Amino acid sequence: MALPSTYADRNCSLARALEVVGERWTLLIVRDAFFGVRRFGDFAAQLGIPRAVLTSRLKSLVQEGVLTRDEAAGGIVEYQLTGKGVELWPIVRALMGWGDAHYSPAGVKRAVRHDADGGLLDHDGRCQDCGEVVPVPDIRIEPGPGYEPSGAVPDPLSAAINTPHRLLEPVTAARPAP
Repeated sequence: MALPSTYADRNCSLARALEVVGERWTLLIVRDAFFGVRRFGDFAAQLGIPRAVLTSRLKSLVQEGVLTRDEAAGGIVEYQLTGKGVELWPIVRALMGWGDAHYSPAGVKRAVRHDADGGLLDHDGRCQDCGEVVPVPDIRIEPGPGYEPSGAVPDPLSAAINTPHRLLEPVTAARPAP
């Protein structure tokens, strides 16, 4: 029997959560928002996602309260994770860890560390050096031993994302002055 196209009316919290973040591309958008991507064009360039799909996913994430859409002076639009969105970090982290364990024989693609002391975080988000459970804004992400840079010269946004930095810290592609 085929699954219904929506699960919103089902009595299952997992099914309802999948209605919000289960579509193709959605968790990658959320992941990149954790990595500091904020602008539409940067999401599109980083993910290689069709613009119409990105528009749809961003609209849905804003409607669900996972992202905010803020328009600054000059018409620059930025998307940021809300508190509800930041609560998705353990899920994103767990999926990254699962992918590393099963598909990255050279080690983790991205290491997560406590920015204060550089200690690696375990799967529960606890610093292996100080023992503290580290809140998301205090987590530093950096290329791990399994990270394999592409052979091409990285674009400015990819270079910024792959430079050690705190989660949620904004990264943007270098743009020419107007």
